[in-house]
Amino acid sequence: MDGTFNENDISHIVDADKAHVWHHLIQHKQFETKDPRIIVEGKGMRVWDQNGKEFLDAVSGGVWTVNVGYGRESIADAVHAQLMKLCYFAQTAGSIPGSLYAEKLISKMPGMSRVYYTNSGSEANEKAFKMVRQIAHKRFGGKKHKILYRDRDYHGGTLATMSAGGQDERVMQYGPLAPGFVRVPHCMEYRAHEQGLDHLSSEEYGVASANLIEEVILREGADTIGALCLEPVTAGGGVITPPPGYWDRVQEICKKYDILLHIDEVVCGVGRTGTWFGYQQYGIKPDIVTMAKGVASGYAAIALCVTTEAVFDMFKDDPNDPLGFFRDISTFGGCTAGPAAALENMRIIEEENLLENCTKMGERMMGNLQALMEKHEVIGDVRGKGLFLGVELVADRTSKEPVAEAQVAQVAAECGAQGVIIGMSNKSVPGRNNVLCFSPALIVTADDIDLITDSVDKALTKVFG
Repeated sequence: MDGTFNENDISHIVDADKAHVWHHLIQHKQFETKDPRIIVEGKGMRVWDQNGKEFLDAVSGGVWTVNVGYGRESIADAVHAQLMKLCYFAQTAGSIPGSLYAEKLISKMPGMSRVYYTNSGSEANEKAFKMVRQIAHKRFGGKKHKILYRDRDYHGGTLATMSAGGQDERVMQYGPLAPGFVRVPHCMEYRAHEQGLDHLSSEEYGVASANLIEEVILREGADTIGALCLEPVTAGGGVITPPPGYWDRVQEICKKYDILLHIDEVVCGVGRTGTWFGYQQYGIKPDIVTMAKGVASGYAAIALCVTTEAVFDMFKDDPNDPLGFFRDISTFGGCTAGPAAALENMRIIEEENLLENCTKMGERMMGNLQALMEKHEVIGDVRGKGLFLGVELVADRTSKEPVAEAQVAQVAAECGAQGVIIGMSNKSVPGRNNVLCFSPALIVTADDIDLITDSVDKALTKVFG
């Protein structure tokens, strides 16, 4: 740490935090008897709290965001320079960084052509939903308005995105939710037995789990379904990688029934899986792609809803229709700091070959975790893609009964005590919050990887013996 804060400053900051800040995803009763953690500095892969304790951050800012690591002076400089030139003008007009980043981004996304700037991943998905609904009214008399979403997937915390949320605990006590959102089954091969499909080979299961989507379409009526919204790799629902055959069949189904394919890249996008976007790992040709988090690695707020030209054209086909264009605005969407930071973020990923490092270090981490699986019976499954990995903990490998969420939290806490911050699925899927989550920055080294997995090894030993 650089000593920016002295002891008295920190005491005041902690008091102010306890008195006035409402933290995310945290029960605050505990802060009546202890202090909240305050992160005061970050550099590379490390962060420091108010007590000067150093942590290796294996979750990139807590929620899969800081892809190029902390302390990037060139990004801060790019944002500062842009703010001094033009801090803001609404996207009713263009801006230099907004235009340049859109051009750069589209060069990484063959088949896509239009960028709609927003504030957050939740909002980006909301925009996609609104596009689908408006298309339904423009072309199908409002009938083809339903949006399919997948069990265990997550698309945001607004009422509409919670309505498309496949994690039941996250939406409890927030109803009634929006109508017109319909769930389809997950594609989690490790739990195929819960679907009665564990007798199938991996590829057979991939096709069968996709066919379950078609069953829902036929039940609802294909003429009522406008879009299918999926994560390329399910994130908070358990880090679920799709089985072989799944995505090919999904695309066949969407084409057969004229359903738009909306890929949510909020977590997987901008290098997390080793390609620019997670969908590119599977040969997917989406109609709509949403992204946030790693777009600017947390250095500025930015999210995007990207579409094909075919989708874009549906909103300019009749210039005489006063309701025909996309009548939407996002106050801070495309605010100049975001695309300025995103441009520099992308330059860093390219020039430092971070996609290659992601693939290489992801393979190392997967190997380390698989070795831990041989040592610890409590590990039932290890899965992931690139530097986006999950470890499922079970009380019994045969029955695959999950361990208690409290035990998973113990493992994460033990890692934290060793100075390594890891993630876990929590308060998401009832009875299934049993996955340790890892998403270190794309700059991670072999030594960092080994330190992360060593801490997990020690934590599992302490908690489970």
